[in-house]
Amino acid sequence: MDNLLVWKKAHELTLKVYEITKNFPKDESFGLTSQIRRAAVSVPSNIVEGRARGSNKEFKRFLLIARGSLEETKYQLLLAKDLNYISDSDYKNTLSIAQETGKLLAGLIKSVG
Repeated sequence: MDNLLVWKKAHELTLKVYEITKNFPKDESFGLTSQIRRAAVSVPSNIVEGRARGSNKEFKRFLLIARGSLEETKYQLLLAKDLNYISDSDYKNTLSIAQETGKLLAGLIKSVG
């Protein structure tokens, strides 16, 4: 997957989410921390799984799932910011990665047909 730019960007987003959630309150371990990490991991995971399926139809289906997970991640970032779990700076930086991932994902979905 290293040759697929959208996967690289989604992986970068996942690493950033793990980094910023390390300092979430302990009582969020099974709440928002877990949820945002799962959503972020789902983005590159679905890209990989879809590509491995071998057909454009299946690939597109998994890319659409990845896009849904990306939107979920973006909302959860906003929630974390509004709960003061992350700084405005971390929010903006992570959201920027998410938005770039989204643009790449939209282009790939369009190209797959």
